[in-house]
Amino acid sequence: MLTEIPAEQYSATVETVAREVLAEVEWYRPPVDALAIAERLGLVVARDSAMDVRARFVRLSAMGKGPMSKGAVGRTGRGTILLADDSRPERRQWAVAHEVSESIAQRVFVRMGVSLVDIPLAGRERVANHLASCLLLPREWLASDGEAVGWDLPELKQKYSTASHELIARRMLEMAPPVIVTLFDQGALQWRRCNVEGNAGGRPPSLTPAETSVWRAAFESGQATAYEESKLPEGISQIRCWPVHEPGWRREILRTEWTEW
Repeated sequence: MLTEIPAEQYSATVETVAREVLAEVEWYRPPVDALAIAERLGLVVARDSAMDVRARFVRLSAMGKGPMSKGAVGRTGRGTILLADDSRPERRQWAVAHEVSESIAQRVFVRMGVSLVDIPLAGRERVANHLASCLLLPREWLASDGEAVGWDLPELKQKYSTASHELIARRMLEMAPPVIVTLFDQGALQWRRCNVEGNAGGRPPSLTPAETSVWRAAFESGQATAYEESKLPEGISQIRCWPVHEPGWRREILRTEWTEW
């Protein structure tokens, strides 16, 4: 059913629901704290170190018999997010934001006129992921702040501290201007996507020599790098790369802005 809905309508609906939820809980500026949002929505967040997943949404039995599966409990019981232990705060934030989105995803389906029973599990997961991203990085805020700082990733990360560098980079693909975002892990290209005509999953051209040189400089130096403006290839207005390095791991995020495609 989701595949039959125009991409623009689907994205606009998810963005609208996220915006309404933030207004409902009176959250008006970044960073967005998913744990606080859950609390304001009347959900309980409880730690469960024994879980093999980062988080899980359940409803506690009214009879006090503990958590039951979503399918078993239906619409009864207190909404509860069980959260596994994780040393990374961004992972905890994403896990809770995802489960909050699971709990409110019905709002998206109602607006699109789709019955929840017609949506396969993969479709529900897609909506929850997109909604979680929109909650942590609201479109209007990020578009304004991104333009204000020239889409500098470290500056955006400082302001939207509860979102990971990668999540911010992925959200860039849903904003203007036309860009390609490329992520490298341990010296290998992991994914590369563009937002031409609003398609965040579009197929971009192969890495150019200019992009490769900027990425390699960031990889080797551990410093943010940019291609010399006077030497940029035709059709490209900017190439920048930001290292996200930590002991034992190197990740780089490359952003390429195009003036024409």
